[in-house]
Amino acid sequence: MVSSPPTSSNAQILEDALASSIKESPDQTSDSTTDKLNSRSMIAILDFGSQYSELIARRIRETQVYSEVLTYHTTTEDLLKLSPKGIILSGGPNSVYDESAPHCDPAIFELGIPILGVCYGMQLMAKQLGGSVERADRGEYGKAELQIDDPTDLLTNVDTGVTMWMSHGDSVIDLPEGFEILAHTANTPCAAIADHARKLYGVQFHPEVVHSAGGMAMIRNFVYHICGCEPSWTTDAFIENSIREIRAQVGEKSVLLALSGGVDSSTLAFLLHRAIGDQLTCMFIDQGFMRKLEPERLVKLFEEQFHIHVEYVNARDRFLKQVEGITEPEEKRKLIGYEFIKVFEEESQRLGPFDFLAQGTLYPDVIESADTNADPVTGKRVAVKIKSHHNVGGLPDNLRFTLVEPLRKLFKDEVRKVGTALGLPEEIVKRQPFPGPGLAIRIIGEITSDRLNTLRDADLIVRQEINRSGQYNKLWQAFAVLLPTVRSVGVMGDKRTYSHPVVLRLVTSEDGMTADWARVPYELLETISNRIVNEVEGINRVVLDITSKPPGTIEWE
Repeated sequence: MVSSPPTSSNAQILEDALASSIKESPDQTSDSTTDKLNSRSMIAILDFGSQYSELIARRIRETQVYSEVLTYHTTTEDLLKLSPKGIILSGGPNSVYDESAPHCDPAIFELGIPILGVCYGMQLMAKQLGGSVERADRGEYGKAELQIDDPTDLLTNVDTGVTMWMSHGDSVIDLPEGFEILAHTANTPCAAIADHARKLYGVQFHPEVVHSAGGMAMIRNFVYHICGCEPSWTTDAFIENSIREIRAQVGEKSVLLALSGGVDSSTLAFLLHRAIGDQLTCMFIDQGFMRKLEPERLVKLFEEQFHIHVEYVNARDRFLKQVEGITEPEEKRKLIGYEFIKVFEEESQRLGPFDFLAQGTLYPDVIESADTNADPVTGKRVAVKIKSHHNVGGLPDNLRFTLVEPLRKLFKDEVRKVGTALGLPEEIVKRQPFPGPGLAIRIIGEITSDRLNTLRDADLIVRQEINRSGQYNKLWQAFAVLLPTVRSVGVMGDKRTYSHPVVLRLVTSEDGMTADWARVPYELLETISNRIVNEVEGINRVVLDITSKPPGTIEWE
């Protein structure tokens, strides 16, 4: 099964499966890397089910201050163990006066730690401290002009009339004792409030979203001016501490990493190699669903340019046989996942034994798997579920590793910064997301070798022209989808054709949770279309998908 060059994005399959099947060893329950960084400056975010809780954390990280998302029912005692410089209460979908509304420990307001309530968080703080919250006569959704009444502290350097993003149907009607109004809008008299003496603040809008023009200034005011944080969460500090922690955890033992060629697993490979050198073994399992020329390019890069050995495993025939005749998308994903785990188990036993398994787990994965906003009594989530993630399989019971997950406190943009600092080339650092099952979910219907080759040829043209036009770094994803069950009539060289269409999917996004179709130049679309119908056998029509997410998804399956 082992041969030479080609690559894949199988690591995501493995990571999804591992997330539900490997138990961390007791000595992994605390993150000493981040503990050391947290001891300087840290902001704790209590999550009440907002879609934006992760975004709040990312915005704080952008100020070079560490932030962490915690469940809303975190106790005061547990909060104090983290020694946060400040606390943020997130938004949420509930009304504070509902019987089942989530509440935080009221004792946090007596800690003397600055607190900022955002939307639901502001309403909750007002209610728990003796104010009142009621259904507003008029809700406020979308953009609103903020009129500043007190341009100090939280609203320093925020211009009156600035646009803020509102999303609320309830409003604070009566302020708790000691509070005053900092700002208002046309529909909301209490748009921002404060108890300056106790350093308690609330805003009815969302300063963390990109639509809020003065939002980052407000976040900086809270983080630096009010909480007194220092900018200690830096890329260099993270790398230094991670290397020290990896060496302490691993010692002289061996580590296995499933390499995909994506930014997460590649950054992890560089970080581990710098920390432990040849104790690291990278395994790339080629399931045959990669894009044209990618496997060869990846292995060559790592072996010749980076001097990191990659064990290349050619399992293309096995995977193709597994999905033979399968048309249902979720069944495809699961079968590919199961087969990947089987190959991984066989190859790890052949190459091993290994004491540690390295995973490119990121902070959003940790937040989602922890169910930070699940009710402690009922176990039900207080968030409105917008999207779900599908595990594709589990590891066998007799396969046991201790996990090494040095990226588990990072967001994707932070991983890119670490990768750049470690010397990853731009083609990997800025590589667009690629699904774990690869091209298998970009062929609608049954997967065959011929269909894969057709899609590879079309996809290569898309990537080449997107790169040539300078659009690559402006797009979140750009790819082709093959519709082999659809045929249409065409004419080529005065002859009738009856062939298949290819769909272009070009989208812009910040995080993949929402996306919009990209308004690329018509000339670019024309070039891509002309090349595909002239160069790719079996394709006589190119169409453009102009669906946003929601209601559509980025991938077709």
